[in-house]
Amino acid sequence: TIAFIAACVAVFLFQFTLDSREEQVFIYGFGAIPAVLFGQTELPVALPQAPAVLTLVTSMFLHGGFMHLAGNMLFLWVLGDNVEDALGHRRFVVFYLLTGLIAVLAHAGTDTASQIPMIGASGAISGIIGAYLMVHPKARIKTLVGYFIVSLPAWVVLGFWIGFQFFSTAMATGGAGGGGVAWWAHIGGFFAGVILIVPMRRKGVALFDRDKKRFELKLGVEKAPKRRSRIPDSGRGRRK
Repeated sequence: TIAFIAACVAVFLFQFTLDSREEQVFIYGFGAIPAVLFGQTELPVALPQAPAVLTLVTSMFLHGGFMHLAGNMLFLWVLGDNVEDALGHRRFVVFYLLTGLIAVLAHAGTDTASQIPMIGASGAISGIIGAYLMVHPKARIKTLVGYFIVSLPAWVVLGFWIGFQFFSTAMATGGAGGGGVAWWAHIGGFFAGVILIVPMRRKGVALFDRDKKRFELKLGVEKAPKRRSRIPDSGRGRRK
């Protein structure tokens, strides 16, 4: 989790050193462009670029601005370590990259002729959101609601999040515009995470917080041991 955050921040700092034209060239060369991925067009040979297939990965580490980066990294920081615990370090790397790749394809598949590059870690982080919802749906998440910070179950917060993705997708399809957001990438990444966490999780990691219930039950037994009466034997007989 920390390594992915560091990589995204490092790439963003590099982007920050570029002027607007250089950054645009960098994004087109290393972002995932649906039309290029599906062979409908090609980038100029002189443009510094990664092979089309490799942009499925490189695009995950680019961001369109500070708030884009900050929002993604916040979700990754809060939820990523818990999913990493459920998977183990190596499988977490595979999981992150695989859900991100599926997210890119989910977006690209909705408009194969699009020449707009897709960038950001949102797809992979959507996979983490899906996995977290499967493993810890009852965990409490502090959330800003209006002017107040409230603690809500993860299934409420993250369920609202995925619902908003579907709503935004419907609005964009209805002609309201997508606002420059790859909504289908979020949806694709989310469901990839929901599905992949089941076979990829470590042995003994339960879904839906079932292990948490067993742990709390065990603590309850340990905290309330069976009490024994200690009555001295004075020779007057035993009390029942």
